[in-house]
Amino acid sequence: MSFTLLFRAITRDIAKTGVRQHVQPLHTGGALLAAEKALLMKLRKSTGYTFINCKKALEKFDNDVTRAEAWLQEQAQKEGWSKASKLEGRRAKEGLVGVIVGEGAAVMVEVNCETDFVARNEKFQELVKNVAFTTLAHHLNKHQRHTEYVKSVLTSDELKRLSVGEGATLADHMALTIGRLGENMSVKRAVTVGIPAEWRLGSYVHGAVSGQTDVAMGRYGALVVFQGGKEEEQETLGRKLGQHVVGEAPLSLGNMDDLPCGESETRLLPQTFLADPSRTVAEFLRGKQARVLDFVRFQCGETMAEEAE
Repeated sequence: MSFTLLFRAITRDIAKTGVRQHVQPLHTGGALLAAEKALLMKLRKSTGYTFINCKKALEKFDNDVTRAEAWLQEQAQKEGWSKASKLEGRRAKEGLVGVIVGEGAAVMVEVNCETDFVARNEKFQELVKNVAFTTLAHHLNKHQRHTEYVKSVLTSDELKRLSVGEGATLADHMALTIGRLGENMSVKRAVTVGIPAEWRLGSYVHGAVSGQTDVAMGRYGALVVFQGGKEEEQETLGRKLGQHVVGEAPLSLGNMDDLPCGESETRLLPQTFLADPSRTVAEFLRGKQARVLDFVRFQCGETMAEEAE
């Protein structure tokens, strides 16, 4: 073999060896990048924070997801309280009403934000759910031995002080959501009811948010306490009464024998029944052998009496 051919063969072998030596680190680097990306996606999905913040947290704690998530929550809490202070006073009239009806107890809450866009956000809806379940738990703990009718109205300040465990309150959860979504928010009000075994609860939410099963959410909500009716019809009866309360906005209950006073009627029982305009609510109830004992109606963003004053 000539010197020239020998030199070319040696050169090719060196080149191949060099390629193989460099290929190995490239494959290893690709695997590392894939693993880091998977951790980043996992952290992003579990926390909802931005990719940049999640990447920063993973780098800070050498890809320890648990410590990174705890740090993100801590930072978001601090940022949330800071933003909450800055945004306080901005008008928050949008939002959602949340309703839960359980066995012998129900809760209805109103949580406000600034825009309808944020009201449709999953993080805001998660806040509404937390407020509803925390309020219901508070009611059950407080009135677990009661067998009579119990109705409680909670103000914004009372709601914000409710504990959600691990030393946190609903105010902390709200601040965290404010930090994430950047809008002023308010846990405005709630009502809880507990009923005797022979009474029933009806509810209705108008403009309901799709995909929510644990807590019904919408712009309007109603709870109705009633007694009687056929057992197999009670669920439908409660829903129809709730629809009427939402649609006709009565201010008081009235009596079964009250005479209606036209379209301006604000007492529930003498009002023309929404589902059957040929009868009053009282006449409809007589036909079902039922009676309404109480009701509550929430409209998201409505001005309360104390606010008007």
